[in-house]
Amino acid sequence: MPNRLHRYYGAAYSGRKNGSIISLVKKRKPLPKQRTPHSRSWLRNKPRQGFQGYPVATVAFYGPTNKLATKVAESIILTENGQPDFLQRWFSNGELDVRSDPAIGEEVLASLKAHSPRTTAVADRIIGCPHEEGTDYPDGTSCPQCPFWAGRDRFTHERIQ
Repeated sequence: MPNRLHRYYGAAYSGRKNGSIISLVKKRKPLPKQRTPHSRSWLRNKPRQGFQGYPVATVAFYGPTNKLATKVAESIILTENGQPDFLQRWFSNGELDVRSDPAIGEEVLASLKAHSPRTTAVADRIIGCPHEEGTDYPDGTSCPQCPFWAGRDRFTHERIQ
């Protein structure tokens, strides 16, 4: 009988040897652990395959080379007009890759949750220099601070000149 009660009610059995006293004690379920998402985990788990509708979020990584990302840019496109309605950028300090920085990862996730995009597109590689043409260096020229990207295709990383 104690085994059946224990299995059926999920309770503990206590009593005398003859079983005349039975008390059912509810077991408390352990509290769920608060998991903080690792910055790389959201990169793998957030995007779903294909277009799911608007709003659309895009996440892109930029760096001085194709190995180190020092900038992440997130844009939110609410309608089919093609221009970002919201644009936010995060930069790393020093030699820390933004893809591995948990603080930046949490901020990007919070921003994505705030806008609730139906479609999320994340670049699977670093797609260029973190400096902005026309703002940080003149239009039509290569970035003087990032010689790796001079004459390279942003998506394939192959030389084009």
